[in-house]
Amino acid sequence: MMADEKTAERARARARREAAHAHQGARASAQIAENGLGFLALKPGAIVSGFSAIRDEIDLEPLLRRLADEGYRLCLPVIEGKGRPLVFRAWAPGDVMGEAAWGIAEPLPSQPILEPDVVLVPLLAFDAKGYRLGYGGGFYDRTLLRLRALKPAIAVGIAYDEQRIDAVPHLDYDQQLDWVLTPSGPLRCSGQSSG
Repeated sequence: MMADEKTAERARARARREAAHAHQGARASAQIAENGLGFLALKPGAIVSGFSAIRDEIDLEPLLRRLADEGYRLCLPVIEGKGRPLVFRAWAPGDVMGEAAWGIAEPLPSQPILEPDVVLVPLLAFDAKGYRLGYGGGFYDRTLLRLRALKPAIAVGIAYDEQRIDAVPHLDYDQQLDWVLTPSGPLRCSGQSSG
């Protein structure tokens, strides 16, 4: 049963990420920022969506500050309800934020909605084909499906190197990542041909 496989893998993946975070923490965040997104060869002014880190996710604030300094337009995801895709609202370092489900900081409703060219995606585990294991809500799968119907959006997973596994259990509707950015550098996923 695929649901049972994913549940079991989530438990193992949480433990691996927690250990990686305890070992690397702020150092991983700094390395991700130092790596930057130059490997994507983005056009000036491209729109990049980050995320507000929770629990032991890699803190993206240093990377997002760098991207803002480099002239990219930034946004963050906003949850609009169970079973719905995320929307992305404009954000800049220092903006006042609201708090949503699970303690996630989100831009205020007064911020305009943007459609990102690049979506930075949190995850529990990933594989070389670009499949990711998330928290089970399907938010990013629905969001990437919608966004990729509009434009050639690039999905970049953000992860510790230790979060890579041989194969992530997946179903037909699971959206693949184009890249994964780890502290040791970017990894091109073999399952995607765009981006």
